[in-house]
Amino acid sequence: MKTIYDLLTMVIFAGLVVLFLQRSTAAEPKDHMYQYAPPAIGCAVANYVGNHGQDWVAVGIIVAVVGYILYVLKPFNQTL
Repeated sequence: MKTIYDLLTMVIFAGLVVLFLQRSTAAEPKDHMYQYAPPAIGCAVANYVGNHGQDWVAVGIIVAVVGYILYVLKPFNQTL
């Protein structure tokens, strides 16, 4: 972990994994595995472009990933 992008994307990805594992153990999971692919891929792309000097692009992708997680996966919604 050499850059801030390594740290940020790993934290987001770890949270995504925890959310997936928590929801997949429910009696009737309402999430689908394919819904987790865009933010996971986004973390990898943001880390790559951030490590190659494209800071604004990386920040934009990270914001988009967090927005996707909040809008589509709704991690703070207790009614799932």
